[in-house]
Amino acid sequence: MPAVGALNRRALLGALPGLAGGRRGPGLPTVELAVGGVTVDRAQLAAYDRVCGFRLSDRLPGTFPHVLGFPLSLRLMTLPAFPIPLTGLVHVGNRIAVHRPITSDETLDFTAYAENLRPHDRGRQVDVVLVGSVDGERVWEGVSTYLARDGRPGGGDRGGRPEAPVGTARWRVEPRVGTEYARVAGDHNPIHTSRIGARLFGFRRPIAHGMWSKARCLAALENRLPDSYAVEVAFKLPVPLPSTVNFTVLPDGGFALHDSRGRPHLAGLLR
Repeated sequence: MPAVGALNRRALLGALPGLAGGRRGPGLPTVELAVGGVTVDRAQLAAYDRVCGFRLSDRLPGTFPHVLGFPLSLRLMTLPAFPIPLTGLVHVGNRIAVHRPITSDETLDFTAYAENLRPHDRGRQVDVVLVGSVDGERVWEGVSTYLARDGRPGGGDRGGRPEAPVGTARWRVEPRVGTEYARVAGDHNPIHTSRIGARLFGFRRPIAHGMWSKARCLAALENRLPDSYAVEVAFKLPVPLPSTVNFTVLPDGGFALHDSRGRPHLAGLLR
């Protein structure tokens, strides 16, 4: 797997005018990246289970392959041909399909590619696809949707916010969630780990990783997960650290995360 630290440095350079950020083309890179023979570090898996709330098990949580393959996705998004600097992207959605259980003694092969660059009322969106296989069998797929804002005001419904559903559970999200998840996932974006870094990007406090929020919700649903399922989420307002959030299980496979004032952090669907 690529080294994440070097890729983060490349991302910062790519955002500077006159360097890689100024040589980007209008389309997506016509390339698929691949890494084979990825093994599971059981200590990393156990640490991930703890910070996200999963039971300690040799079965990988549905969100864990995203962590394993994230460096490959990051490498793709830092290619000079990628049309948007990584520092300009906001993670707005994620879809995962688990085709069968994956255990920690299995070796995975990953491929990553980008598709569906499209206009959005606040800029452009793009999908980064990550596929995990075992011995040629596709066992896991993830699609992360990113938004590149161009400064235009958002469109959509300007009406009042619907009433928040009654919470099924209430969680206290402590600042350590940002640093512990960053350590186990290898995603050291300072908006999640540093008050100064968060303020540089317009946040008063550090915020939780979106994929931690998704994983924490999936952990709460762990007892009802079949061997094969799909789960998708839309990321809404960030979860500031620290904060208290309300988790709600909705009818027909839906679930949601709201703050104490009823504002949405995440809307999800399990199928």
